[in-house]
Amino acid sequence: MIKINITTLGCPKNTADSGHLHEAFISEGFTSVEDPGDADILLVNTCGFIKDAKEESIEEILELARIKTQTPNPKSQISKKLLVFGCLAARYRDELLKEIPEIDGIWGVGAEAAIIQYCREDMGGARPDPEKKNVHASPVPPANSYAYLKIAEGCDKKCTFCVIPSIRGSFRSIASEKILKEAEDFVRKGTRELILVAQDITNYGKEYGGYNLVSLLRDMASISGDFRIRLLYLYPTAVSDELIEYMASEDKIQKYLDIPLQHSEDRMLRLMGRRGARREYIKLLRNIRRSIPQIALRTTFIVGFPTENEEDFNGLVDFVEEMRFDRLGVFKFSKEEGTPSAKLKGQVPEKVKDRRLDEIMKRQALISLQKNQELIGRRYEAIVEETDGNLVIARLYSHAPEIDGVVIIDRAGGEEFNDSDLARFRASGLKAGDMVDVEIVDAYDYDLKGRLINK
Repeated sequence: MIKINITTLGCPKNTADSGHLHEAFISEGFTSVEDPGDADILLVNTCGFIKDAKEESIEEILELARIKTQTPNPKSQISKKLLVFGCLAARYRDELLKEIPEIDGIWGVGAEAAIIQYCREDMGGARPDPEKKNVHASPVPPANSYAYLKIAEGCDKKCTFCVIPSIRGSFRSIASEKILKEAEDFVRKGTRELILVAQDITNYGKEYGGYNLVSLLRDMASISGDFRIRLLYLYPTAVSDELIEYMASEDKIQKYLDIPLQHSEDRMLRLMGRRGARREYIKLLRNIRRSIPQIALRTTFIVGFPTENEEDFNGLVDFVEEMRFDRLGVFKFSKEEGTPSAKLKGQVPEKVKDRRLDEIMKRQALISLQKNQELIGRRYEAIVEETDGNLVIARLYSHAPEIDGVVIIDRAGGEEFNDSDLARFRASGLKAGDMVDVEIVDAYDYDLKGRLINK
């Protein structure tokens, strides 16, 4: 029996890729283990998007290299293997092999078949357990409240700061039949939320002559079952009225949109190679809020892009204050080799980037707190993420997993919670993926406190 362990770093698209690789391994008869020290094959799916992500990936590879050399498995005749794949491996293959000789195999993106083939043929004559061959194991995460579905690969945009097109190639939609089959499998296994991801999901179906993102959503929403659909990473100038109208009308779609804007000022957007302008963005966001009043809007910005001056930054701050996003992330500009922006003059000092990031996040924390306080006393459907004794962690429609806040349900959220209530709470048998009704009783910068409501 050959045991594998897959470590995944980076974005949800990597999570989806690792899930498919895991499924392929299981169908071939390999066994998955949680502890890398117990595995015969250590795999790491790397991220190479920005400096911090690259450093995290390298640190993880080094840690797995240490595990490989220091924790041999005395019960196995197989020598441990360390396999590296993903974005960082695609960008720095030769450098990684030179600097970390413990790496036994390295691949870029989309190499699942090659990885499986290597593991079949290069394990010292060992073979997977034939009794387990063709066992279907969909890549459901440990907490099956959600699953990522990648609906496209690559990107055709020409953002001057981004290395993704050079790593993942041009935009290619994944066949709808494959996506819908995967969605049905997840729903059948009890997954409550299907999260659609791609570098730009608004571009889905460009090759299909009329079958677009809304078409896919209609087909997905028609799948039987009690589940929700969440959309991540929409390009701002490609958010259509058709999509907004359909989202407003379809209950299965979470009223949440992640639209990375990157900046608000026209000069900076042009330098970034982004389409659209401040006025267009304001019109779009107002239209979305008017059409879907309960919408939760998330975006990301880059501070410290080359030549960004105080006027540009203050304009961005004013934009954040005016638009009052429900969720907001900020990145410092990362000078990535091979990108046009890395060659620009006027690189901004790190201290200035740090100050600008801190200022925006402090302002957003106050906006987030104010918005959360407005929810006190309201009731919502929530998806349970985890339970621990008297504590339940759940998410509202406005919370994307792993990146947004949560609802903390502690002793049902009130001092008036008596022994009888506590006994019922403990006996409720709640588990990840369960749908519950909650009332919001308190608010923090990013998280909420709630109590369970009996239907």
